Amino acid sequence: MRMGIGLLGRKVGMTQVFDGEGRVIPVTVVEAGPCIIVQKKTAAKDGYEAVQVAYLPEKPKHVSKPLAGHFAKAQVAPMRHLEEMRLHSAAEYGVGQTLTVSLFAEGEEVVVTGTSKGRGFQGGVKRWGYRGGAKTHGSMFYRAPGSIGASSFPSRVFKGHHMPGRMGGAQVTIRGLRVVRSDPSRNLLLIRGAVPGPQGGLLAVRKTGKGTGVGSQAKAPDEKRAKQE
Repeated sequence: MRMGIGLLGRKVGMTQVFDGEGRVIPVTVVEAGPCIIVQKKTAAKDGYEAVQVAYLPEKPKHVSKPLAGHFAKAQVAPMRHLEEMRLHSAAEYGVGQTLTVSLFAEGEEVVVTGTSKGRGFQGGVKRWGYRGGAKTHGSMFYRAPGSIGASSFPSRVFKGHHMPGRMGGAQVTIRGLRVVRSDPSRNLLLIRGAVPGPQGGLLAVRKTGKGTGVGSQAKAPDEKRAKQE
C-alpha cells in the first residue's frame, strides 16, 4: 500500500491540550524518530518505490550477522526496528538520511499503525459484543454463544463464525487522525485521539498527502455540531 513517508516511534501515553479557543483536545503523545533510511528501492531496479527506515539504536551483540552486514552496507549503526515504507516516489530520499518529526505539520492528517493490546482468551460477549441472554432468576443462558449450527440445518459451523478465542494482539491501522502539535526538540508528536497498543508500544506514523485540514475542513465538525444544536 503506497502512502507518504513516515516515522517509527513509541506510544508514550495520553493527555489533553487546549486549542486556541479554549476547547479540550484529547491527544496521544508519540515519541517518533529520529529514523534513518537504511535502504532505498526504485521501480527500475526493484519494481516499486520504497525506503526502509530504522529506529532505536541496538547493541551490536544483539544483531545477527546478516542484519549487521545490512547496516554496514548502508554505513549505519545497528538499529532495533526496521520497516519498509512504499512510496509513490522515493527520488527525494537517500540512504543514510535522517528523518525527524519536522516531516509533519500541525493539522496534517496521518495514518497510525500499531499492535493492539493483548486481552488473552475471551468469551463472545467481550470479544464480539454478544448481547447475552436474559439476566433474570433461573436463566440458564447468560453469556453463552447460543446455537452455532443447529442439528438439522445447516448441521455444521460456518467458517468465520464469531466464537470465543484470543482477543487483541493484532495489527491495527487507524486513519483520519490529525497532528495537533509537533515538538522536534524532543521528537514528540501530539496526535488527536487514541492510537493502538499499550504504552511503549511500537507505532508507525505515516503521511496521507491529504493536507493539513486548516480552514473550512478544520471547521467542518464544529459547523455540523452547530446545526445539530
